[in-house]
Amino acid sequence: MSGTTIAAIIAVVAVAAFLWGISVYNRLAHLSNLKDEAWGGLDILLKRRSDLIPSLVETVKEFARHERETLERVTAARSAVSDATTQSARIEAENALSGMLKHLFAVSESYPDLDANENFLELQRELSFLENEIQLARRYYNGSASDYNISLQSFPAALISRCLSYREAAVFEDSDEGDLSSAPTPI
Repeated sequence: MSGTTIAAIIAVVAVAAFLWGISVYNRLAHLSNLKDEAWGGLDILLKRRSDLIPSLVETVKEFARHERETLERVTAARSAVSDATTQSARIEAENALSGMLKHLFAVSESYPDLDANENFLELQRELSFLENEIQLARRYYNGSASDYNISLQSFPAALISRCLSYREAAVFEDSDEGDLSSAPTPI
């Protein structure tokens, strides 16, 4: 083989490798953007839920004075969400908050006046609706995060992802204690 043929083969291989690298980078960027978009939608719903909690706590305070500890734990769980500095910590705090809300709704059954209060019933309806929306958004986010993580771990894309400092996404595990869909829903 002549020198020009070898140079041409090397050039073709280099161009192919370069194009492959661009393709992998674009796929990682696409999956990263989908994951971030999914988290953004979930984050909006989680913030809406968090914004309802002070009204819920105040309403329950009026009728269930003996549940001070429960109310303080709900408030502390909400604060933990605000104080979370990483996505993993936020996910853990959100699951704890969901568990506390479920507990609060279970406790409310012991107070007939509270269960009959229209403001409480409306807040409970809205939180139950939001919880269903959060479940859907969580599934979408987890699917996007899973696709992204699989892409990061797959060879040979893993080589490029490490070089470009891509990090695995946290998955928002659905804890049983956080499921408000089994909480009493007003009629």
